[in-house]
Amino acid sequence: MTAFPRLTSPLDLRHKTLRNRISFGAHTANMSVNGLPGDQFGAYLLERALGGAGMIVAEPVPVHRTGVLTRGNFLAEDDAVIPAFRRILEPVKDAGAVVLQQLYHVGQHGDSDLSYQPHWGPSGQPSYHDSDGSHAMTGAEIEEMIAGFAAAARRCQQAGFDGVEIWAAYHSLLDQFWTPWSNRRDDDWGGSLENRTRMSMRILEGIRSACGEDFIVGMSVSHSDSYSVSLGIDALTEILALHDATGHLDYVSCGSGGYLDFEKLMPTFVMGEKPTVPATEVFKRELKHAKVQAESGIRTPDNAESVIGSGQADLVSIVRGQIADPHLARKVVEGRPEDIRGCISCNQMCWGRRSRDYWISCLVNPSVGREYQWGGDRFTPAAVRKRVLVVGAGPAGLEAARVAAERGHSVEIHEAAPVIGGQFRLAGEQPRRGQIIELLDWYERQFDRLGVRLHLNSFLDAEDVRGTGSDVVVLATGSLPDAEATQRWLPQLGPLPGLANGQVYAAEDVMRRDAPLGDHVIVYDEGGNMRGVGTAWHLAETGKQVTLVTPDPYVGKELTRTSADIPIRARLARLGVEMLTEHGIMEWHGNGARLRNLLDGSEREIASSALVMATTNRAFDPLSEELSDLNPILIGDAQAPRQAPWAFYEGRKCGLDI
Repeated sequence: MTAFPRLTSPLDLRHKTLRNRISFGAHTANMSVNGLPGDQFGAYLLERALGGAGMIVAEPVPVHRTGVLTRGNFLAEDDAVIPAFRRILEPVKDAGAVVLQQLYHVGQHGDSDLSYQPHWGPSGQPSYHDSDGSHAMTGAEIEEMIAGFAAAARRCQQAGFDGVEIWAAYHSLLDQFWTPWSNRRDDDWGGSLENRTRMSMRILEGIRSACGEDFIVGMSVSHSDSYSVSLGIDALTEILALHDATGHLDYVSCGSGGYLDFEKLMPTFVMGEKPTVPATEVFKRELKHAKVQAESGIRTPDNAESVIGSGQADLVSIVRGQIADPHLARKVVEGRPEDIRGCISCNQMCWGRRSRDYWISCLVNPSVGREYQWGGDRFTPAAVRKRVLVVGAGPAGLEAARVAAERGHSVEIHEAAPVIGGQFRLAGEQPRRGQIIELLDWYERQFDRLGVRLHLNSFLDAEDVRGTGSDVVVLATGSLPDAEATQRWLPQLGPLPGLANGQVYAAEDVMRRDAPLGDHVIVYDEGGNMRGVGTAWHLAETGKQVTLVTPDPYVGKELTRTSADIPIRARLARLGVEMLTEHGIMEWHGNGARLRNLLDGSEREIASSALVMATTNRAFDPLSEELSDLNPILIGDAQAPRQAPWAFYEGRKCGLDI
C-alpha cells in the first residue's frame, strides 16, 4: 500500500487521464535557440516525463509581440514554433505525460529591451518590471490581443500539445483588466465585473471555439493579501466562477505573490510552505466544473498528499521540487520518498539565473539544462570499475563520491570533521535553512544505498593518500576564512588594522559556536549573501545587538537574484539589527571599530565586543602539489572559493568523467 494514495491516483481532465496528481507547472526555463525549442528544452521536459510527472505545462509563449519578456522566450505570432515543438513533444508524450503550454502576456509590466515595443495594458499605468510607463490599449488592440490568444492556442494544438493554460496570474495582462486599481477604463472593457472580465471570457471562448472539445484549457491565477489593491479571495473566486460556468475551463491553478510582492511569487526558505492552500480550498468549494491545482511552496510529497487528501485541491504543481529531482513523481509512485533529492528553496540557480536572463539550472542538481549533454539525470555504468578516493565531504566531494558510486566505481570518502557538509552544513545552521541539513542527510542515505565508505574524523596527509592505493584521487578540501581579514574595497589597508587586538572572528567560527562574542557584535558582510547576512540574522535571534556593515549599496545584494533579500532585510529590521551600507572598517580596536563611509569619506566609531568578518575565503589545498604524480582531480573551493552551485557542478562533472 502506498503512503500517498491520493497523490498517486489518476485524474480525468477533459479527454485525457493524468497518471497521477503531480504536475510540473509552467515556468520560464529560458532555453530557446533563436526563439525555437531545441534539444536542450526537449531533454529538460523529457526527463520530468520519464520521472513520472502526470502533467507538464511547458514554458509560456508570448501571444503577442508586445509580450516578449525574456531573451529565451519562444517566438510570438510565428508558425515556425509548430514543427519545432512537434519534434520535442513526441518523446515527452510517449513517456506518459500529458503536456500543455502556457499562453501569456505581461501587460503593463513589459520589457522594451527585449520586445522593442511599448507595454500594452488596460489604462497606461506604470510598469513594475522597470521604470517605464505603459500604453492604454484601444478597443481594436484588445480585439487583436484576443485573437492572438486563440491563434497561439491553435499553434499549440497543431504542435501536438494536449491543451493550454491561460496566464492570468501575478498581475499579468488579464489580472490587470480584472483589478479595478489597474483598470481605470470607462468603456466596455472596464468598470463593472462583466466588463472587466469581458476580455478573458472572450479569450476562453475563442480558444474553445478554435481548438474544439478535445483540448484541455486551464487558467493560472495568483492570490496575495499583501496589498489592499490586489484582488481579494472573494473577488477572485467570483471571477473564476464566471469562467467556470461556461464549462470551457478544465482547471484553475493558483500561485502566490505577483509584481507588487515579487518575493512571494517564488517563495524562498524565508517563507512558509503551502501559501496558496487557503485560496484553493475556497476555489475547490465554489467551482463546479474546473479542477483546482495548488502551486507555490509545495515542496514535498507529504505536503502534496496532505493538500489533496484534505480536499484543498485536486492536484498539485511541484516545480522547483522536480527541478531538483526530476524523478520525484516516479519515486513517490514506487514508494521511495526517502530517495528524493529535496529542493532547498534557495532560488539561486533557477529563478536566480532566469533573473539574469540565462537558462535555468539548479544548485543541488547541476544536470538541469544539461540533460541533453549528460544523458538526463541518470547514470550509465563506467566502462572500467575503479577505486576512487575522495578527500573532503563538502558539496563537491559529496557529489563526486555519489556520482562515481552510481556509475559503479568503488568509492571511499574521508572527512576531517565529525560530520559531512563542510561550510554548507554551517549554512544549514542559520535560521530557516534546515532544508540544507535534510539534503546532507539524503547524501548519507545514498551512500548507504550505494556502498560508499564514509570515514569521519579522518584527516589524510599525502602519505595516507598514497597508502590507499586508489586508482583515482579527488581532492575536495574546500576553503578557509581569510586569516588577514582583508577587505576588497579597501585594498590599500592590507590586513585588517587592529587584527592583533583580538575578538575578530570569521562567520564560520560563529556558526560553529567557537566564538565568544559578548553582547554587541559588528558583522562585516562583503559578499551580500547568506554567509554574512544569515550570520547576522542568527546572532540577532540569539539576542545579540548586531550592527551589519556592508560596502554594498544595500544589505543582501547577492540575494536579490533569489528574491530573498527583501524579506530578510525586513526580518533583520524587526530584530533590531542596525544596517550600515556603503561602509568599510578602517580599524578594529578590540572593543569597537572605526568605520568609513565609502561615499563621502566621513568616519565614525562604534563600540562592540566582537567583530565578525564575512569576507572572501582562501582555497585550502594542502595535497595536490605533493601528490602531483598521481594526477589528483581538484574540485570545488579547493580550486577557488565560490558559492555552492559550482561545488556541486564540479562534483557532478568529476563523477561523470571518472
